[in-house]
Amino acid sequence: MEEMIKESSNFIHDFIDEDLEQGVYSHVQTRFPPEPNGYLHIGHAKAICIDFGTAEKYKGKCNLRLDDTNPVKEDTEYVDAIMEDIKWLGFEWDNVFYASDYFDFIYECAVKLIDMGLAYVDDLSADEIREYRGTLTEPGKESPYRNRSIEENKDLFRRMTEGEFENGSRVLRAKIDMASPNLNMRDPVIYRVLKAHHHRTGDKWCVYPMYDFAHPLSDTKEGVTHSLCSLEFENHRPLYDWFLQTLELANPSRQIEFARMNLNYTLTSKRKCLKLVTDGIVSGWDDPRMATICGLRRRGYPAEAIRDFCERIGVAKANSVVDFALLEACVRDRLNQVAPRAMAVLRPLKVIVDNYPEGKTEMIEVDVNPNDPEAGKTAVTFSRELYIEQDDFSMDPPKGFFRLCPAREVRLKGAYFLKFASIDTDEEGKVIAVHCTYDPDSYGGESPDGRKVKGTLHWVSAEAAVDVTVNLYDRLFMVENPSNEVGVTDFTDNLNPNSIEVLQGCKVDRSLVGTPVGTTFQFMRQGYFSLDQDSSENNMIFNRTVALKDSWAKK
Repeated sequence: MEEMIKESSNFIHDFIDEDLEQGVYSHVQTRFPPEPNGYLHIGHAKAICIDFGTAEKYKGKCNLRLDDTNPVKEDTEYVDAIMEDIKWLGFEWDNVFYASDYFDFIYECAVKLIDMGLAYVDDLSADEIREYRGTLTEPGKESPYRNRSIEENKDLFRRMTEGEFENGSRVLRAKIDMASPNLNMRDPVIYRVLKAHHHRTGDKWCVYPMYDFAHPLSDTKEGVTHSLCSLEFENHRPLYDWFLQTLELANPSRQIEFARMNLNYTLTSKRKCLKLVTDGIVSGWDDPRMATICGLRRRGYPAEAIRDFCERIGVAKANSVVDFALLEACVRDRLNQVAPRAMAVLRPLKVIVDNYPEGKTEMIEVDVNPNDPEAGKTAVTFSRELYIEQDDFSMDPPKGFFRLCPAREVRLKGAYFLKFASIDTDEEGKVIAVHCTYDPDSYGGESPDGRKVKGTLHWVSAEAAVDVTVNLYDRLFMVENPSNEVGVTDFTDNLNPNSIEVLQGCKVDRSLVGTPVGTTFQFMRQGYFSLDQDSSENNMIFNRTVALKDSWAKK
């Protein structure tokens, strides 16, 4: 992991350096605290890199803490997926904790606030609390239950805990300042009645803490020195500090905010992603068109490319939108260095080499990866009948067409020069096969007489061809901001109708049979393709990870 940690500074590290120099903290401990109510997405990848990367830079610790304070939406399925994603990205946590580990402690803190006269049970409904809170320009109004006695509040909170009251009937609020210019400080709710089975604590609790209350207490109880959060929690920081200072907790944590990753043409809202899944718009959370980490992994994105992307966009204080093309560029850069090359024909057209001996085959050696000399070479079968791309042949070629046509000789990658001879057509005049002749002295793509050939085609031997399915994935949305496009009432109206094209009967050399799932190849002249998890030895499925160049610049 040392190669991931660069010495370039950012404002978070500047704050930490200052804290260490002034002796505020003697070490650095961070945490990554996702809520297990969905799958991680590309935005979480940035937070993971910041949380774990900061701890590694300062030789400190980073814990994984699952924020399981809302049992209605949480599940162990999400816990397992979160752990898998973090490990796949290349990070290791020091410990695994849950907010539920601290439920007893958090509850004791709530009782302490009641004893201090700084928390009260409120009977107002959620809508009434919202109405009483006021606006950014008008102060809030005090609840008629705000001045209950300490004894009454303790009794009511005990009864809430014992399950006497129904969901939504009562809450516990901190008593701070209903006239504060910061709405988060206007007597925030810190506990609510929620009769729901918890995936870890079972039916022990009928009340659960709110995130704003559990978050600072969990951080400090756990020993976190620097609580790194996304920018939307900046206005919550006074509340974070108020809880820690009021409860006089030792070694309080410091919250530092950074800008979230906003990536165009994507959705990261868990609610909207869930709609895509439940409505069958995508095949699941790991659909290769999704911006989830598992979806990117299934599409063939390397973990190193995602980390590189997070490093390139850096750590900022202001929100901005990152171009999806930058992520794709990071993927291309990485795969260009490590992906083995393979020849695959996606839309096959048969070529018959008339003067090549019938029944003869030979093995043609090609580089596994020209950018990696140590990768060596691999052999593919050459025979009299081949497949090339349909687009690589034209009977009436346009100007600048350097592929196979009646007037031009071409080179077959790693093999021979080829000349057009004739065509076979069906009853409707469609070309079903092209007859050619080859120059046996041009093996390896070079002619002894020095003649030049501009066009080089990839090909697959018909004798060694295996049929595979190829999924050509594109961006899931047509607009840069699918969540908030002007004039659109439903974000699904922004879906790209051409986000997937399924090609059957594509041809690859049989040497690819037995490839491990997840292996990504560069299909020559096509792009990068990853073997999908639904593949079998008799039914190989490849997902296009990314094209060889950015096709969206023109769009």
